[in-house]
Amino acid sequence: MLIALLRLTRPANLITAVADVLAGMAIAGYLTDPRAAFGPVLWLCLSTIGLYGGGVVLNDVFDAELDAVERPERPIPSGVVSKETATGWGILLLLMGIGAAFLVNTPAGILAIAIAVAAVVYDKYGKHHALLGPLNMGLCRGLNLLLGVSVLPEQVQPWAWVGIIPVIYIAAITMISQGEVHGGNTGTLRLAGLLYGLVIAGIAAIALRQQQLGTAFPFLLVFSYFVFPPLWRAVREPVGRNIGMAVKAGVLSMIVMDAVWVAAFASFPLALLVVCLLPLSRLLARAFAVT
Repeated sequence: MLIALLRLTRPANLITAVADVLAGMAIAGYLTDPRAAFGPVLWLCLSTIGLYGGGVVLNDVFDAELDAVERPERPIPSGVVSKETATGWGILLLLMGIGAAFLVNTPAGILAIAIAVAAVVYDKYGKHHALLGPLNMGLCRGLNLLLGVSVLPEQVQPWAWVGIIPVIYIAAITMISQGEVHGGNTGTLRLAGLLYGLVIAGIAAIALRQQQLGTAFPFLLVFSYFVFPPLWRAVREPVGRNIGMAVKAGVLSMIVMDAVWVAAFASFPLALLVVCLLPLSRLLARAFAVT
């Protein structure tokens, strides 16, 4: 039962959520502040784990009937975890995420509530809309980046606009994922590739503005290497397996994208530490589903 409950949270994805928060802290200037305490870092990492985990658990709750047909091996349709138990588990995780954020400061708590609401709206309604669904999912990640920024509340407003970058990126991944089961549309996949390029150009421009493009550039290259080849394979042969691999690569590569943020706003060594989360995430991805 415990392993099944863990499976519902998508452990590999949780690591990417933690990387988002660390990137937000770098943007706020917290990671390079010699006066920074470790407590807020710990609480916000715990918060994002609860928020992301709760969101994906409730996604499986709402998809239980569909998964019984398309993914019967998953914990809920297979009967390993009841729908009622999964619902309680998802709500508990969301409440944990909100509570941990409020332990840091009130703006962080408010952002955590917004993330929880956005996640539930996506789970129940958003994913059924071809346009609003990707934007809804992207909003969750954009707010998650700002959750990290909120470690210094006064930095949220000046840097709120950077949240648009993960919104675009995750919207692209969500567009790709819509063809994961039955195959995809090459036009949609090509559009996602253009959005990937827009994201890379946007982060590069921000790094240049911070006079850190040279520091961030190697991580941008690695990021591009991870996301474009799987997407190109899906474009050439848009079958479910290739699309699933493109989605998996896109999700796990969030860690490298977050390392780019850290390189642009903090330092190369700190960015390398964030990249070190990638092997852990990939290891967990071998044992647990990502999509």
